[in-house]
Amino acid sequence: MGSAPIQVKGRGARSNDTGRFELHEREAFDDGWTEEDEPKQVATTLSRENAKKIISRNDSPDIGFDQSINPYRGCEHGCIYCYARPAHAYMGLSPGLDFETKLFFKPDAAKLLEKELSRPGYKCERIHIGGNTDPYQPVERKMKVTRGLLEVLDRFNHPVSVISKSNLIARDADILGRMAQRRLATATLSITTLDRSLARAMEPRCATPAKRLEAISRLSEAGVPTAVSFAPVIPGLNDHELEAVLEAAKAAGASFAHYTVLRLPREIKDLFAEWLADARPDRAARVMSLVRQARGGLDYDPRWGSRMVGQGPVAELIRARYRVAIRKLGLNQGHREHDVTQFKVPAKAGDQMSLF
Repeated sequence: MGSAPIQVKGRGARSNDTGRFELHEREAFDDGWTEEDEPKQVATTLSRENAKKIISRNDSPDIGFDQSINPYRGCEHGCIYCYARPAHAYMGLSPGLDFETKLFFKPDAAKLLEKELSRPGYKCERIHIGGNTDPYQPVERKMKVTRGLLEVLDRFNHPVSVISKSNLIARDADILGRMAQRRLATATLSITTLDRSLARAMEPRCATPAKRLEAISRLSEAGVPTAVSFAPVIPGLNDHELEAVLEAAKAAGASFAHYTVLRLPREIKDLFAEWLADARPDRAARVMSLVRQARGGLDYDPRWGSRMVGQGPVAELIRARYRVAIRKLGLNQGHREHDVTQFKVPAKAGDQMSLF
């Protein structure tokens, strides 16, 4: 990467290199005139994105859903390993600091969703919220874009799954619980570590692990089938916590679990290596070595069927430990089914009522 590592308070990335589609590159350098004893701060900006459509569709065999909605672009949580970072380059911005400080929201998301669901011939399939950036990052507390989407899905009896790293998801336990009673809603909390220090370094603006466990409890108590995602598994850094995280989530009320192995596509490879060398220099070389061992000697292997779980002895050991843990804890018993047969476009005010 071109830029020298920088310290920014409360952020994950250590650089802000130019996006890969830009014609001109920017590079930070030390001219010797400034002295920074304290990490500098970078404010978060929030801009409107006037989307024309809200439902995204994919045909990836590695993802268990065909339809998704992402209320935001960029994510203030600042998780250094986030697989969504490279997408910020399409906005003419850096996958580094820009990704976690220059955010976009979709103010008309609920209206667009209602319009798309009301189209003749729409085929009801589960919609996943949060497949890219977190739908419950800090700005959602004020913007309530995600809550607006859930309100529409509730009225249409449309099945939904939601994933987040934030305890803010529990704010919507009223809607999710109501939908879950009709087999229309499930939720997943992502927990990468129980070590608060590691979480703060790796996911600087996420809810603490304890708060995420509390959210699992609140959702479960509301009747929402809830899962824990131990993702990503980073060999040599957090992989030793796999069993502990699953056990804590089970105790909190989770019924399901899954995991993915660290992915380092495009700019994430350099961003993660840069962060690792700065935040955990004592184990940086070993972690990167183990990551490559789990990817056939590569930093990243994008092949279907391999990119989520890896390959080789390191990946196989993780898989074996996971299988033993879920069997021991009684997780993943049964299926989190969503009922698509209840979908119905609700009558609008002023519509003529049926006489029969």
